[in-house]
Amino acid sequence: MADRYANFANSGLGRTVVKRLGLPDPPRLRRYRPGDPVAAGPVLLGAAPGGRLAEPVAKLLENAGVRVAGTGAAGTKHAALIFDATGIADSPGLRALFDFFHPYARDLLPSGRVIVLGTPPGATAGPKEATAQRSLEGLTRSIGKEFGRGVTSQLVYVEPGGEESVESTLRFLLSGRSAYVSGQVIRIGAGAAPAPADWEKPLAGKLALVTGAARGIGASIAAVLARDGAEVIALDVPGAGDALADVANRAKGRALQLDLTAGDAPSRLAGYLAAGPHGGVDIVVHNAGITRDRTIFKMDESRWDSVIGVNLTAPERVNDVLLDQGLIKPGGRIVGVASIAGIAGNRGQTNYATSKAGVIGLVQSTAPLLTGRNITINAVAPGFIETAMTAKMPIGLREAGRRLNSMSQGGLPVDVAETIAWLASPGSATISGNVVRVCGQSLLGA
Repeated sequence: MADRYANFANSGLGRTVVKRLGLPDPPRLRRYRPGDPVAAGPVLLGAAPGGRLAEPVAKLLENAGVRVAGTGAAGTKHAALIFDATGIADSPGLRALFDFFHPYARDLLPSGRVIVLGTPPGATAGPKEATAQRSLEGLTRSIGKEFGRGVTSQLVYVEPGGEESVESTLRFLLSGRSAYVSGQVIRIGAGAAPAPADWEKPLAGKLALVTGAARGIGASIAAVLARDGAEVIALDVPGAGDALADVANRAKGRALQLDLTAGDAPSRLAGYLAAGPHGGVDIVVHNAGITRDRTIFKMDESRWDSVIGVNLTAPERVNDVLLDQGLIKPGGRIVGVASIAGIAGNRGQTNYATSKAGVIGLVQSTAPLLTGRNITINAVAPGFIETAMTAKMPIGLREAGRRLNSMSQGGLPVDVAETIAWLASPGSATISGNVVRVCGQSLLGA
């Protein structure tokens, strides 16, 4: 459904009215198109004394064709500001953040990027350094709310030993792929992450399973993974057969009709994957989900059970079978689709919020168990995304969902898909246990 207010706000008359009345000002976001450069202009790279990431980051940016500008006179327009804060060891050292961002805050291009690189507080040398590194979250989230004009702001914690594994994340965050991701904390673990042979086709040779693929976000996930080189199995319930076939055909993949809540569904899926030419699967995206909204006082058992069954129990059961049978290959990726409702809760959605908080719990509890198997598990948590479902919402709720974020607009299904494709990349091998919100930095939740 078209966002008429956003279209008006970006018209000549609309810009004048919005500015004079102080109304929400949704910018036109820069989204990725195949062939786009990693960054839309020069990138300013700074560092606190003693930082360990500025040098490797400068090298990888150069290799990615990004022009790195040195600090100089304010007024030069930059596509991104990147600051290595790993050298900050105590609270007085936080002054380095002010000294870097203060003179350049107004010099970012529209849809610019702010990225702060830090050390996970748990991996620091002591309490003062941990305190200083934890402080970075407040800075990056505040910048995301201050800069406007489609600018995003992220904090990337990099464990010692993970210095050479940041390229996939920086490429994603600098590009238009991350247009609706802001105010996030991303954690990169130690170890090596293999670079794909072609960054435009990072999933070449991979087999991806996408559940709930017949429409909306699922259809977009299938399309983006196929664009990035994956062979896609698009899965949905038999009742969605025609739409599912269209999605699979557009992705040049395969359609699989299966109700994942059926008792034998995981074993049937396992048999299908084992018998295929890949003998397994590389990427599993648990996107299938339903809503059955009521306040808990008015909710009946079937509404509760069906939502928990589809949104949480089915992914658990599928993971158990595929992992037990070794059908998720080494280097595999599992990505769950949670929701900001699972973080902040939502009136009338106790069942849905419980299930989506469970998806987050599934990721966080499973990630440590998969470390030795070279398999990662992460989740995305969408906010208000423009789909057929949100188009049916009452206008008041729909407008609130669109405006209550730093972008003052709803996201698109492709924004969720792009984030999943980043987590599925071979270059994201040391990212596991993360929950990344795709919500334009919603004012709801953490």
